[in-house]
Amino acid sequence: MEIQQPQSALYQSDTFARVWIPDADEVWKSAELTKNYKHGDSTLHLTLEDGMDIEHKLDDKTKNLPHLRNPDILVGENDLTALSYLHEPAVLHNLKVRFTDSKLIYTYCGIVLVAINPYENLPIYGSDIINAYSGQNMGDMDPHIFAVAEEAYKQMARDERNQSIIVSGESGAGKTVSAKYAMRYFATVSGAATEANVEEKVLASNPIMEAIGNAKTTRNDNSSRFGKYIEIGFDKRYRIIGANMRTYLLEKSRVVFQADEERNYHIFYQLCASSHLPEFKNLKLGSADVFHCTNQGRNPVIDGVDDAKEMCTTQHAFSLLGINELNQKGLFQVLAAILHLGNVEIKDRDSDSSIIPPNNRHLTVFCELMGVTYQDMSHWLCHKKLKTAQETYIKPIPRLQASNARDALAKHIYAKVFNWIVDHVNKSLRATVKQHSFIGVLDIYGFETFEINSFEQFCINYANEKLQQQFNMHVFKLEQEEYLKEQIPWTLIDFYDNQPCINLIEAKMGVLDLLDEECKMPKGSDDSWAQKLYNTHLKTCSLFEKPRMSNKAFIIQHFADKVQYQCDGFLEKNKDTVNEEQINVLKASKLDLLVELFQDEEKVTSPTGTAPGGRTRLSVKPKEVRSGASSKEHKKTVGCQFRNSLAMLMETLNATTPHYVRCIKPNDLKFPFTFDPKRAVQQLRACGVLETIRISAAGFPSRWTYQEFFSRYRVLMKQKDVLSDRRLTCRNVLEKLVQDQDKYQFGKTKIFFRAGQVAYLEKLRADKLRKACVRIQKTIRCWLVRKKYLRKKHAAITIQRYTRGHQARCLVKYMRQTLAAITIQKFQRMCVQRKVYLQKQAAALVMQTILRAYMARQKYQGLLRNHKAVFIQKHVRGWLARQRYKRSLRAIVYLQCCIRRLKAKKELKKLKIEARSVEHFKKLNVGMENKIMQLQRKLDEQAKDNRVTSERLNCLETSHAVESEKLKVEVSKLKGIEEEAKNNANRVTSLLEQLERLRKELTTTQKEKKTIEDWATKYRDEMEKMVAELKQQNGLLKTEKDDLNRMIKEQSQQMTEKMTRALAEETQQLESDLNEERSRYQNLLTEHLRLEERYDDLKEEITLSVSVPKPGHRRTDSTHSSNGSECTYNSEFAESEESSRHGEDVTRGMDTSLTLKLQKRVTELEQEKSSLRNELENKEEQFQRARVRVQPQYYTILLQYYARQELDSENKKLKHDLTAMRQSLLGNAGAGAGAPGSPPYKVLMDQLNSSCEELEVRKEEVLILRSQLVSQKEAMQHKETMTEPVHYAEDVHKMKDSGAITQAYLGLKETNRLLEGQMQQQRRSYDNEVEVLRGELQSVKEENNRQQQLLAQNLQLPPEARIEASLQHEITRLTNENLDLMEQLEKQDKTIRKLKKQLKVFSKKIGEMGAGHVETISPGQMVEETVRPVNIPRREKELPGNNLILELKPRGVAVNLIPGLPAYILFMCLRHADYVNDDQKVRTLLTSTINSIKKILKKRGDDFETVSFWLSNTCRFLHCLKQYSGDESFMKHNTPKQNDHCLSNFDLAEYRQVLSDLAIQIYQQLIKCMENILQPMIVSGMLEHETIQGVSGVKPTGLRKRTSSIADEGTYTLESILRQLSAFHSTMCQHGTDPELIKQVVKQQFYIIGAVTLNNLLLRKDMCSWSKGMQIRYNVSQLEEWLRDKSLMLCGAKETLEPLIQAAQLLQVKKKTDEDAEAICSMCNSLSTSQIVKVLNLYTPVNEFEERVSVTFIRTIQTRLRDRCETPQLLMDTKIIYPVTFPFNPSSLALETIQITGSLNLAFLTRV
Repeated sequence: MEIQQPQSALYQSDTFARVWIPDADEVWKSAELTKNYKHGDSTLHLTLEDGMDIEHKLDDKTKNLPHLRNPDILVGENDLTALSYLHEPAVLHNLKVRFTDSKLIYTYCGIVLVAINPYENLPIYGSDIINAYSGQNMGDMDPHIFAVAEEAYKQMARDERNQSIIVSGESGAGKTVSAKYAMRYFATVSGAATEANVEEKVLASNPIMEAIGNAKTTRNDNSSRFGKYIEIGFDKRYRIIGANMRTYLLEKSRVVFQADEERNYHIFYQLCASSHLPEFKNLKLGSADVFHCTNQGRNPVIDGVDDAKEMCTTQHAFSLLGINELNQKGLFQVLAAILHLGNVEIKDRDSDSSIIPPNNRHLTVFCELMGVTYQDMSHWLCHKKLKTAQETYIKPIPRLQASNARDALAKHIYAKVFNWIVDHVNKSLRATVKQHSFIGVLDIYGFETFEINSFEQFCINYANEKLQQQFNMHVFKLEQEEYLKEQIPWTLIDFYDNQPCINLIEAKMGVLDLLDEECKMPKGSDDSWAQKLYNTHLKTCSLFEKPRMSNKAFIIQHFADKVQYQCDGFLEKNKDTVNEEQINVLKASKLDLLVELFQDEEKVTSPTGTAPGGRTRLSVKPKEVRSGASSKEHKKTVGCQFRNSLAMLMETLNATTPHYVRCIKPNDLKFPFTFDPKRAVQQLRACGVLETIRISAAGFPSRWTYQEFFSRYRVLMKQKDVLSDRRLTCRNVLEKLVQDQDKYQFGKTKIFFRAGQVAYLEKLRADKLRKACVRIQKTIRCWLVRKKYLRKKHAAITIQRYTRGHQARCLVKYMRQTLAAITIQKFQRMCVQRKVYLQKQAAALVMQTILRAYMARQKYQGLLRNHKAVFIQKHVRGWLARQRYKRSLRAIVYLQCCIRRLKAKKELKKLKIEARSVEHFKKLNVGMENKIMQLQRKLDEQAKDNRVTSERLNCLETSHAVESEKLKVEVSKLKGIEEEAKNNANRVTSLLEQLERLRKELTTTQKEKKTIEDWATKYRDEMEKMVAELKQQNGLLKTEKDDLNRMIKEQSQQMTEKMTRALAEETQQLESDLNEERSRYQNLLTEHLRLEERYDDLKEEITLSVSVPKPGHRRTDSTHSSNGSECTYNSEFAESEESSRHGEDVTRGMDTSLTLKLQKRVTELEQEKSSLRNELENKEEQFQRARVRVQPQYYTILLQYYARQELDSENKKLKHDLTAMRQSLLGNAGAGAGAPGSPPYKVLMDQLNSSCEELEVRKEEVLILRSQLVSQKEAMQHKETMTEPVHYAEDVHKMKDSGAITQAYLGLKETNRLLEGQMQQQRRSYDNEVEVLRGELQSVKEENNRQQQLLAQNLQLPPEARIEASLQHEITRLTNENLDLMEQLEKQDKTIRKLKKQLKVFSKKIGEMGAGHVETISPGQMVEETVRPVNIPRREKELPGNNLILELKPRGVAVNLIPGLPAYILFMCLRHADYVNDDQKVRTLLTSTINSIKKILKKRGDDFETVSFWLSNTCRFLHCLKQYSGDESFMKHNTPKQNDHCLSNFDLAEYRQVLSDLAIQIYQQLIKCMENILQPMIVSGMLEHETIQGVSGVKPTGLRKRTSSIADEGTYTLESILRQLSAFHSTMCQHGTDPELIKQVVKQQFYIIGAVTLNNLLLRKDMCSWSKGMQIRYNVSQLEEWLRDKSLMLCGAKETLEPLIQAAQLLQVKKKTDEDAEAICSMCNSLSTSQIVKVLNLYTPVNEFEERVSVTFIRTIQTRLRDRCETPQLLMDTKIIYPVTFPFNPSSLALETIQITGSLNLAFLTRV
């Protein structure tokens, strides 16, 4: 256990301490020690936040160490007193962090609320915020002006003591706005006690007072230039009944003087901006720049302010507060006259006198507006009257004095106007009833100090001295009470007492006393008064000083600062004189308002007018005026009156419980959320906040309950130190932790610590947690490292085992692989070599083959060439030889021919000669013989020679033949060769030519080939390039195609999704619209129910106030309803029929005029409020009577019409006429439907005639009644002595002559009103029909467009498809028409059945017409009859409503009987009435049932079990009416037996709607009842209670203690909520509530839980932490588990918790980087931007290990969420009730099986 060290030990810790050091620019700078402080050191080594190292020297005398900084977890606290170190830099830093980083403008400082002006409109003042703060403890919510207002309101109601809220601060700090919001809070949460909205009037006074009392200054655009104290009065029920306002120190000098960049009062600029309006033309105003009183500041416009619009607001406020237009006109005339007076120019006549030029335009307008003479006013503006003992002198005055007198008059007039308006505002706000208590709101100026300070600053600072004294005493008193309450020894705390300063100002011979004395001196001056001050106080009072360089100033040491006042102008301002003759001129004015302003001039105690010079002028509005004041009192100085009014104010404040609001102005440039430390610290010192801190720090500022201390510092205790007694445990621990017992004290319930001790304990706790963290980290790291080592070891062994096995397997595998490799190598090498050989062989063979083939081809080519050459030679030579041979042969043959021809010729010639002689022949023959012989021998010889020769020749021939053959061949060859040669020669020549030609062609061809090759190469390159480009383009096209396809798919998908989303959105929008309509309708039902309850309450009050029995006979209208109020069956006066009728006579049977007379008499005896209520009630009753009386007359006419038709025609003809009339009334909605002669017109004329006849009947009845009353006069007087007041008979006597006329007039009036209502109803029906026709026309247009689209589509199709589509379309159209005709046929059948039922009813009623009471049923009558049923004289015991509804115990039915038994019994009774066709019984039963249910709910509406029971039975009754209605849509699930039970005679569709409305009202009552039960549990169970103990740490809190999160005996927990939800669910299940309805109830329950929890989370900074987010997530998971257990996960309840879930997730996620911001934006889609930013701003670390959210990150979130379209509302609306629906749920229960037990006391019911 650690021991307490001295305070300097905090500067010597292990972690260097952080301190605050003074700074000239930032007031205080944060620094951190770089070297621990040692006792005796004169300097400290520090490092600033920007990294600069400095040395801070300590004061040589005091050796005071710099202030220590608070731990980071305490920075940004709601309450400054929660800070451990309470000093100026800690306060300033905490306010700066909250204001600039968290955007929080409110902070508590003990009992003070510090409000910093944000110069920006914040959404934190709406009605939802007001509702959130209403009823909450001040410490349970974040600081707010509403929290202070709620605390004041609560203390007023609890302690029965008046309250005050004191709002102070300098100009521009936001005092007026804070006071305005406080009054708005009171007006909202309390309401008004009277019919007039008093709270609206209270709020309406603000724009008026701002217009006449606020102005623009250099520090504030809407600065209040006066102080005001508004008392808001409350009655005993703590509702606003009125208010009263007191004003202080109006700055009148602003009327005639404004500094640069300042304006006059707003009202002047509003008038100038509205001068173009007709009602202001007579004021002759113009622009504000024209008038001297409004243009001195040279900036007459305020950015963002429309003065003309503000003028309309001011006029509306005047009207609301009862200031009529005539007075408003007069006020505006006076104010405009002030502007013209300021422009009056006064010139010098000489050095001692002045003059106004004649016919001065502005003075003329001034006199016209004020109703005074020009001569008098111009004269007294330049002269004054001097009175001596004997004579009176009129003396001219110089121009300067005249100008000052003119300004004094303007200021005096404005002060009178201001006071007059305040008086009338108070009259309008004055309470009409006795005030029980009040809350005062004081809006007063703060401490002021300028370069030149005068009388105004002196009075203001004097008032602040008094307020500061009261504040110090109150704080001191609270401290004392707290100490005494906790039984701690009380020792006086030394605090600054400013009583010496107050004595210096107000005591005898004080500053004010000497000032008044000097004012009485004839020759008194500011200099002589200053000398008196020096002589009196300079040596006797240490708070009074004299400036060194001035003899006309003095210095006073105020509580905030030293202020130097200039004496110039003090006397004149204190006197505040005005020329009396000028006042007399104004008193003689023709303007009534001006006369009224000055008529009490002699009685006014407040000063009027002012003296010249000075910065501001003062005016005091006293609380009341004394009529008998002396002349001395009339001339009290300003200082004296201000002192008196201030004393009265202090007396009022001391009699109340004060609440303090200190407004701070963060900067002078009006930049939003910009914090100037210098300006802030000046105001903190001046407003007393630091004094509060000092007083708190002087004692024991930190206070903890024992349980909170134990929970927070349990970590500093050992197990043995924890005892059952928490107080003893804390005492033991503190004695060990803190040795110095003066540092703490033990109270009864709390431990008190001195300043710094909590920080020391927090340091010990943080060190202990840090050591524990280190130990945990060490142990965890050791465990992690050992686990890691063991894992590594086990892994290494495993790896080694597997590695060694792997290596062995690898070795075996290697050996096997080696052997296999060798074998493989052998065969592989063989195979390779063989393959190489075969390859070589094959290559050689191939090469040989190729070579041989080449050589053979070459040889063949050579041989072929030789052969061809030889062949050519052969053929050439042969050709040549042949040619030569042929030539030779031809030549030889030719020669032979020639020779032979010659020889032949010769021989022929010779033969011719020889032939001519025979001898020749003989000789020839002898010669021939000889020759022949010779020849024969020769032949023989020759034969021998021939044989030898032949042999020889044969040999030769053989050889020669061979040779010849050879030669022949050669010759032939040669011939051929020769010929070929010749030919070849020729061919060679030709070939040579051809060759030459071919060579040329070859050359050309080569060139062309080269060109073509080049072109081909180029073309190929181009083509390749083109192909590449085409391929690339093709690829791009393919890619583009794919992209387009993908885009088309995506677009189609997007379009599909978009259409789906649009459809979903449209569906959602339609559902939303439907839900809104349902919600609106159900809200109207709620309002209707509220008005009914209000009506019943007022009637009960009237019944109690006018409980006078009426003697004698009273006429009872046969058509009058038996209800006392709407839908209320009147059965409360007696049980028998006679007593019931007598009760009807008492309550409603009285004559209208007699009722008015009696109420007039009651009005004279009672208060005005009761009379107004009675008159309102009577008017409503008259309206209802007329409504009920005339409706049956209309139905009687219809009945007579039907009776005549029954006598004239048969049943078929009657149906035809009914149909014709229905068509005439409903079908003819055109222009002539309402023309004369039309059926509606005839109906209205019939109604008018019947009404006139009824009027004549009423006149006769009135005369008969009057005669009866006169005849029974004596009997009535006899009974009046016992039962009624004496004046009753007198009223009857007075009524004799006027009764008939009055009654006739009232009857005629009611008849006209009825006709007007029926005309309006008819007009509405016609309008509805027109709307229907418009809808049909629109549908026809849509059908036409659709047909045109189909036609256009068909025209684009082929002829065959077009014909097919046309046929298909025609078939579809005919089918739809067929279905429509079938539906119309079914509707007509249903209509016929209804008409048959009505016909039966009419037939039955026609037979009963002789009885004198005629009642009919029509479809339109049912709804009206549900409101006011007809009079049914029936005994109460005949109706099961009282026994079954009023006396039934829901718990007994739920436990012992079937669910919904009352509904079944009521329906069976209704079915019996339907069976016997008794319409009276049906109406009576339904009306009695509805009214009885309303009655029991009104009586026991707070009992959840009762409300749930009747909600279930009402729904079941409604389902039964649907199930057995005979409607086919509801009969689908019925059994045949159930279908037999359907209603046969009555259509109760209208009653089903009434029952549905009743079910909605019961459902809303159930939700409210459930909400009232759950509301107190939600915040405690969901937020405050620690479901997971130990996760959330309790942070140090300030004076405003929050609700403890420790579960005490009476604290609600999450288990309490779950138990309550289970109780609700089980109750509804036992009562047989529909499952769908249970789901809707559960959804509403979870919405309330989520909304209330989230709203409190958003308004509680202490709840926005990581640990609290985990608690919320756990609680939500428990709620979801409950839903799973009840099988309700699909009911939509979980979705209602989504905002809360996302808020909890937001508290837990990382909040640093842009990725985190993106994740948050996508995650928190159910939270609005303002809610997300609010949670991030409120996020608060509970321990120092957590980090805050940076401002940059929050701005990143805001930037990302900028485009969201959402409402700026911060809080969820907890008053929302989801619209309820009642899905049809048929019952499978057979009605004949239901048994009625005797416990229900329904013995009079029997089964039929």
